Amino acid sequence: MTEHQVRPVEDDSRGIVHPAAAATVFRLDRFPPSGGVGRFVDRYWLSTWRLPPGMRHEQQVLVHPVVNVVFEADGAIVSGVDTGRFAVTLEGERRALGIMFRPAAFAPFFDGPLTALTDQEVPLARVPALAGLEALLVPLVADLDVPGEKIAATADAALAELVPAERQDCETTTEWAELAVVDRELTRVEDLARAAGVGIRTLQRGFTEHVGIGPKWFLRRYRLYEAGEQIAHNEHVDWSALATDLGYADQSHLTRDFTAAFGVPPAQYAAARKR
Repeated sequence: MTEHQVRPVEDDSRGIVHPAAAATVFRLDRFPPSGGVGRFVDRYWLSTWRLPPGMRHEQQVLVHPVVNVVFEADGAIVSGVDTGRFAVTLEGERRALGIMFRPAAFAPFFDGPLTALTDQEVPLARVPALAGLEALLVPLVADLDVPGEKIAATADAALAELVPAERQDCETTTEWAELAVVDRELTRVEDLARAAGVGIRTLQRGFTEHVGIGPKWFLRRYRLYEAGEQIAHNEHVDWSALATDLGYADQSHLTRDFTAAFGVPPAQYAAARKR
């Protein structure tokens, strides 16, 4: 594995609803891809939970707008961009390994536009380019004694044999999308198109085909992540100033979008964090 930077969940809890409470229920480890694989894979993540008999925990997640391939003891699935709030019930002693692809970067492994995977989960067997990973990784995930580092390294070595050597069209879309991820000042599609040096329609086509969702929704999701992170890591939040920073016309528009995404208004979400 190389120096691809992956931030620990303590520093970057984007997408995990109520991260402080979640940390008491399951452990989330992240591992970086190697150089060549890193053109397409953002990270490997391993979620492990050991709950006593009879205890169940529902964890809600605002999934990053990317494709994840997820392996558990009973098989593997491909999960496309989820435009809602994903909920999973944890019980017993289990774990799940995820291969989180970079935005748009699953396209070379899938036959067709990524809109076909939006809000969908399909068996990994239906993606022939990666189907062989299931038999390799599921037994390792099922055996709780196998270290996470070994599982991630095994996945990375297998993917290194599968990633295309030549540059792919989707990699340009990945670059556009990651501009939106890292630059908080890009709050409108027009801003992103200007930063990418392309027209709005070209940008929209790239996102639709390679990401599976439009750039407006993509931008909004990352601005809402920023709002969630502000609550998770700060005792007090100036909501009016934050709304302005994130490109909202006013605080009420931020409150509306935040409530739709997280399920509760910002103030209620912040109060739950303090309990």
